[in-house]
Amino acid sequence: MRDIAEQLRTWHAAGDRYAVATVTRVSGSAPRDPGAALAVHQDGSAVGSVSGGCVEASVYELCLRALVERRPLRERFEYSDGDAFAVGLTCGGELEILVQPVGHAGPAEDTGDIAPLLGTVLARIAAGLPVALARVADGPDRLLGHALVVTPEGCHGTFPSRSAALGHAVETEARTLLEAGRTGVRTLAPDGRPCPGDVPGTVTVLVETWAPPPRMLVFGAVDFAAAVVSAGRFLGYHVTVCDARPVFATTARFPDAHEVVVDWPHRYLDAQASALDGRTALCVLTHDAKFDVPLLLRALRLPLGFVGAMGSRRTHTDRLSRLREAGLGQAELARLRSPIGLDLGARTPEETAVSVAAEIIALRGGGSGLPLSDVSGAIHRDPGGTGASRARDHAPSAAALPALHLVKAGP
Repeated sequence: MRDIAEQLRTWHAAGDRYAVATVTRVSGSAPRDPGAALAVHQDGSAVGSVSGGCVEASVYELCLRALVERRPLRERFEYSDGDAFAVGLTCGGELEILVQPVGHAGPAEDTGDIAPLLGTVLARIAAGLPVALARVADGPDRLLGHALVVTPEGCHGTFPSRSAALGHAVETEARTLLEAGRTGVRTLAPDGRPCPGDVPGTVTVLVETWAPPPRMLVFGAVDFAAAVVSAGRFLGYHVTVCDARPVFATTARFPDAHEVVVDWPHRYLDAQASALDGRTALCVLTHDAKFDVPLLLRALRLPLGFVGAMGSRRTHTDRLSRLREAGLGQAELARLRSPIGLDLGARTPEETAVSVAAEIIALRGGGSGLPLSDVSGAIHRDPGGTGASRARDHAPSAAALPALHLVKAGP
């Protein structure tokens, strides 16, 4: 919804009626993830996309129907190979859609009108403030479309009194996903307990989160750093370069960085620690013990999403020894991705940056790092889970890391 938020704010401010169609669940090779949205105004104009073209026309008609019937609707679209022009997903996947009219008359609890809550969401998106919107995407008709808005400061919206336990569970799930900065789908029993989706009577909840961009901290104003900074910015990170040497840490050398800081790495990390979270990627490129060890000693004890360090095999072995002597345990050392990057045979700074970015993406999304042609199963993993946590659950031990990273990404 972030992509169409500006237009929705315009419609909302004018008090217009419109319908929002949102992807709530995908499987197979569906083209868009949960949260993708298409909105249709009462005058017939539309913004956004839910499928990249496969089922747009049918979803558009659903939005018009929801405006007429003044109630939420849901629909599933599946692969169709019998008729090239049939409504279906030619890519072979499936997706489920929730359509909600916005701005119709009637008590929100009775009609599912989410206009007041959506107004809060749009205002916070515009202000760059974190917010989560949790909506019932599947379940009993009386609950379809019911929503909560969760912020770090509190919760807005209510569930029917007989579903109070479910509402509390939805708030908890939304707050957890908001803290992780992820959108996800959760399946709950009527009493709020997590349960498999194939159990009768379950409720499916889509939680969409909007938060400031994740941060990438690049330590070491070396020749490889500029390319890593560019890759990080391309991936949507707010990128900071930090180095204790003012002659190297300049905005002229790192034009793609959002910030260039002259400070000792560990001191800067200490100052920023409270603002970092599980989405933060930290890349240590100095491969100099006097900078690396104090920095990594702190970083590996913080709940960061990615901690990687550049260096040769010898540098890595020496670094592990120093960190052990400084008091880090095996579980903490196992979180260190070193030598940083996937084995792509990278040589140039730009190739190395691709290698580093690929490892960050693989860890965040729970990917194997192998060519898709060498693995089986779904190409797109379930977006309802937390990729970084899944990957960390299978993180190799510190002793195994050198064997896994066959070629270093940098000098």
